[in-house]
Amino acid sequence: MAHRVVITGMGVMTSLGKDLETFWSNLTSGKSGISMIENFDVTEYTTRFAGEIKDFNPEDYFDKKAARRMDRYVQLAVVASLSALKDANLNVNEDTDPERVGVYVGSGIGGLSTWEEQHRILLEKGPKRLSPFFIPMMIANMGTGQISIHTGAKGPSSTAVTACATGTNSIGDSFKIIQRGDADVMICGGAEAPICPTGLGGFGAMRALSQRNDDPEHASRPFDVARDGFVMGEGAGILILESLEHAQQRGARIYAEVVGYGMSSDAYDMYEPSPGGEGAARCMVKALKDAKIAPEDVSYINMHGTSTGAGDIAETKAIKSTFGEAAYKIPASSTKSMTGHLLGAAGGIEAVICGLSILHSELAPTINLENPDVECDLDYVPNVSRKADVNIAMSNSFGFGGHNATIILKKFEA
Repeated sequence: MAHRVVITGMGVMTSLGKDLETFWSNLTSGKSGISMIENFDVTEYTTRFAGEIKDFNPEDYFDKKAARRMDRYVQLAVVASLSALKDANLNVNEDTDPERVGVYVGSGIGGLSTWEEQHRILLEKGPKRLSPFFIPMMIANMGTGQISIHTGAKGPSSTAVTACATGTNSIGDSFKIIQRGDADVMICGGAEAPICPTGLGGFGAMRALSQRNDDPEHASRPFDVARDGFVMGEGAGILILESLEHAQQRGARIYAEVVGYGMSSDAYDMYEPSPGGEGAARCMVKALKDAKIAPEDVSYINMHGTSTGAGDIAETKAIKSTFGEAAYKIPASSTKSMTGHLLGAAGGIEAVICGLSILHSELAPTINLENPDVECDLDYVPNVSRKADVNIAMSNSFGFGGHNATIILKKFEA
């Protein structure tokens, strides 16, 4: 028997807020979380701004020793997971069987700042001065590992690394783990902390980043003709998924139900999307088929919408291909216009946004959309949030290498 899967808790760490209430308020107010980078000197960089979390002190959450043994992306992952469990009113060791609670939290890059710092030490002081915690701090699965350690979750444990599709793959895979009966609860999503010299410099070298240094709040402008690249962000977005039986047995509040998951590969290019967004379209079609719903029944699409020339057009074409004439009737916004692009954490954050959209019957806007590209002609909920009954929400994530992932959430009905 396939088990129904519901969302009972959510947690965020973003430049727009470190709790759900603040995050949602800022998001629906159309506030930008983009600002000048403060954590290191950016004078020589072509891009000098990002969605940086300004007031995060790990020692507010961990003792000094524990904090020093985690990369920033791991710290963000653990804090968001503990917040999500609190939101779900779930204690792993007291309220359920820990062996039936799994963790599946991915990161597109992993501990880049740790790698950077340890490489500096290697060059300046030699190999004997490297930290014994270098490798376990840096590897991409350590978000999942540390969450398990801090929560006591002993069930299925894994990590997706699919670039910008990571968070959505993590949630979709977790959905399937519960659906087939291998766990009762999954802590899942994505975390990323790429705003460091190597990360900023590397994406800058690709010419993938916006260079609107004189106006960072208006730099992330998906679908706008004046867009000039994406804006990096950092943070974590975590969901608590449960089987419906488990959630009901403990009287949990239910945000929404996860009903569909699709994934595909472009098999085309390491950076550019496949022509016409055909890989993304196949992914959405698979998710709709998995959910057993008709395209016209979708109420809202949270688009990948990165503010890149080719990406925004390809996704728009993919939605038209998938939804036909209904594409023009379905509101589809890019919240990256406010959060920036959180890379491997994007799918986690955007799944949270879909859950909150269903809960509050409100759609977050695409800000900075002043002059739409002629090839971007859908309803992107421009600049101002909108009240709307959201019964079914779709979230898209597409990553370098041609990875595509889509999940579908539905308003819960007993």
